Amino acid sequence: MLGDSPEFRSDISWSTSKSITVFGHDLVDDLVGKVDLGDMGFLELTGRLPTPGESTVFNALTVSLVEHGMTPSAIASRLTHYGAPDSLQSAVAAGLLGLGTTFVGSIEGAARYVQEADLEGDLAAEAGVIVERFVAAKTLIPGIGHPIHKPLDPRAERLFTLLDEAGLTGPEVALIREVARQAGIALGKELPVNVTGAIGAIASRLGIDWRAARGIGVMARAVGLVGHVLEEIRRPTAPAIWREVDEAATRHHG
Repeated sequence: MLGDSPEFRSDISWSTSKSITVFGHDLVDDLVGKVDLGDMGFLELTGRLPTPGESTVFNALTVSLVEHGMTPSAIASRLTHYGAPDSLQSAVAAGLLGLGTTFVGSIEGAARYVQEADLEGDLAAEAGVIVERFVAAKTLIPGIGHPIHKPLDPRAERLFTLLDEAGLTGPEVALIREVARQAGIALGKELPVNVTGAIGAIASRLGIDWRAARGIGVMARAVGLVGHVLEEIRRPTAPAIWREVDEAATRHHG
């Protein structure tokens, strides 16, 4: 019986025969043609539409992660499409499955330590605790360092500039910059705040729960992967990738 069942409830969206409501907004009259995809993503993550400044910043976060070339996720999508050309969504999903702690998903880790820190206290001390924890565990510090972009990640710096121009900068940015500085000293190398670190800090500033922060990357990269699959359809690379890897891996038997 219904009275004996758990309460099934969602406040995201509901429909009648004449309307569709999303977080209190009429989809047709209030949203379609009036907000862009980034604003819609912000609404889904926060339950409210962004201010103009928040809209600019959040859209920038997503744009910064749409594309980064032939990354492992793009290659996975292309190879999956080669095996299942009838299923574009499977190819995109295959690429998205690789967004973990090494690629894109590090947004979550950065957002978590930023949100768990005391942002009203001594930021240098807070950063020291964060760095010490990861160094002691011998694990990468999420959002810090990049194999190509150094001494600065241009994407991160652009995002920080946009946040500042919108009048929204705060201690979250100062903290993650201090984490990068202290990590560089502790490990003896240049470790800039990378784009996922910037997004983790800025998402925290925008009030986005760290548990959903990785979703920003998922939203963004899905767009890019659709583009990679389309290019794969028009100009295939997967057969050559497969042949080259197979030949290299089995050359010792020749």
